[in-house]
Amino acid sequence: MSSAQSVKAPESVDPRGPRFGAAITSVVLALTLLLGPAGGLPLLIIQTLAFAAGSLLGLGYQPYGWIFRTVVRPRLQPPAELEDSRPPRFAQTVGLVFALAGLVGVVFGLPVLFYIAVGFALVAALLNAIFDFCLGCEMYLLGKRLLNRPAAGGVA
Repeated sequence: MSSAQSVKAPESVDPRGPRFGAAITSVVLALTLLLGPAGGLPLLIIQTLAFAAGSLLGLGYQPYGWIFRTVVRPRLQPPAELEDSRPPRFAQTVGLVFALAGLVGVVFGLPVLFYIAVGFALVAALLNAIFDFCLGCEMYLLGKRLLNRPAAGGVA
């Protein structure tokens, strides 16, 4: 078996799934902000666990993706095309970092950190849910372009 045959193709996802998840995330994070650090803590923990599942285990384990796959997608036409799961998975990691920062704000009595971190995560989720613009996905793609540049300088 050649090495080309042993390379696993990246997982593909229905692009509507992450957008659906972003809509749920937006609602959870908006409620978290409205309830504040103390009242919003349970929702922030739930959202952090959802981000962690998508980031660390893969999009197949993200609970909002599961809802999309089992309840919503069977009622829709098949997608025009599937997309690489790596950019949305990276976006889950970015969300996880902001959610963890929000938790740190609660634990250490830093409400400003809570509001800033959760607010940034909410803005990113809303961009995806409303405008189909995945900020974390774009960060992933930019990183790939920057890291895949040839080591030697090009023609000036």
